Amino acid sequence: MPGLRGRVVGQHWYTPYVFMLPGLLFYAAMFAWPAVIAIQLAFSDYDIVHPVRFSGLDNFVRLAHDPRVWIALRNSLLFVLMFLPLTVVAPLFLAMLVNLKLRAIQAFRMLYYLPVITSMVAVAVAWRYVFNREGVVNWVLGLFGAGPIDFLLDRHWALPTVVLLEAWKNAGLFMMIYLAGLQSVPSDQIEAATIDGANAWQRLLHVVVPSLRPTFAVTLVLSMLEAMRAFESVYVLTRGGPLDSTLTLGYYIWSKAFEDYDMGYASAVGLLLWAIMIVLAGFNLLVTRRRDV
Repeated sequence: MPGLRGRVVGQHWYTPYVFMLPGLLFYAAMFAWPAVIAIQLAFSDYDIVHPVRFSGLDNFVRLAHDPRVWIALRNSLLFVLMFLPLTVVAPLFLAMLVNLKLRAIQAFRMLYYLPVITSMVAVAVAWRYVFNREGVVNWVLGLFGAGPIDFLLDRHWALPTVVLLEAWKNAGLFMMIYLAGLQSVPSDQIEAATIDGANAWQRLLHVVVPSLRPTFAVTLVLSMLEAMRAFESVYVLTRGGPLDSTLTLGYYIWSKAFEDYDMGYASAVGLLLWAIMIVLAGFNLLVTRRRDV
């Protein structure tokens, strides 16, 4: 029987690729080919109306001297720094909460995950009413004699407000990732630590967290990529304002492409964003592998 299996696999070595073909074709049509077109446009001058004209490195020279690009890059990096604690640390405690053996715990998991499957546009519109000058948040602050605060019109509050929205919407996704990791932690290790006298905090630091290193790597990468490409929330809440305080690279690319119709320059900025995301993901992978070694 093993020999027969080997002969069949040897005669039909292409069988796995046949099953992979539809997915590969879809990837090529929806991702690979548009990426090739974007790289081509980054070295071209194209405004939709006129034909594509090769411009060499002009877009990249312009990018290097464009102050709004560096403002958007600074805001995107600040976005990442504020976003990571809310999506890497906080969801772990949520996952520990919904991992308890309690009655109706599935309902709590569903409630925490519900924002993930809700449209970002719908969520952002709701949050715009919650955080405006007459919204619920300012009403609560008024009960304590504080406010009102123009969260979306104050350049110091606008970016943290957008980050909070993105973190709240994505917390359920990272909670489920951590939940899967928690359920794979060996129970005998936790029991052994308990017998040795370790309290809950010590079990978390010395047993649970080391077991979740691969999970932390996944959540770090997903969080950084999600933060760097933030667009919908910025578009609905602030349109990059006030005074470019929430201007992110994702929104700036859209603005240059579909407001100014400067497709070539937008593609060049898109390549910058793509390169930064690859560097961040690679750095995280390198750090994670070193720790595992």
